[in-house]
Amino acid sequence: MNSPSPIRAAFRQAIGEAWAGGAGALLPIGFFAGAAMLVPFTIGSEASQLAAIGTGVLWVALALASLVSMERLFQADLEDGTLELWAQDETPLFLIASAKILAHWLISGLPLVVLTPVIGITLQVPAGQLVPAMLAYGLGGLAFFLWGGVAGALAASVPRGGLLIALLALPLFIPTAIFGALSVQTGLEGPNILFLSASTLFALAVAPIGASAALRLAVD
Repeated sequence: MNSPSPIRAAFRQAIGEAWAGGAGALLPIGFFAGAAMLVPFTIGSEASQLAAIGTGVLWVALALASLVSMERLFQADLEDGTLELWAQDETPLFLIASAKILAHWLISGLPLVVLTPVIGITLQVPAGQLVPAMLAYGLGGLAFFLWGGVAGALAASVPRGGLLIALLALPLFIPTAIFGALSVQTGLEGPNILFLSASTLFALAVAPIGASAALRLAVD
């Protein structure tokens, strides 16, 4: 039976890294709020205009903010030899990768979900869409972090790989962003929330395995 100790150790380590690196949760929150709040200054503050694009703006800001903490997700483990030890352990590497991604989502991603109704109100998102928005952004944000984890694993051996991570991850974000925006607009009773849930479940099933394969290549 596999020991859960490496998984717990990876989770605790990732929690510490997420808090310590880049001002912890403050940097993604600041990026998310700043990117969303710039829109009224560029297109005007007319309520109908903001309401028409507010949902899409929030999804773009969420996708970009989810990439902020990905550069150092696995890079430090590769540099100090921790990743090599994990690769040699009997615990499946995809479980360790899942633990690190989940930890970063809890610290950096979950606060973004809580913040979305506040930013949504300033962008004139209809009040009836705010509750569906929180659920949709929670599902979509998790998928963004999972795919971002794959990109972070692929770029773990690349110094200053932030641009590479963005190039790798953003195409993977497209289905989630499309179904997420539609699910907010149509509400929880339409089929789009089911498609969004399916895309998140697909990311849960595939992304940790893809990340572990990329990490093994980095170690080798």
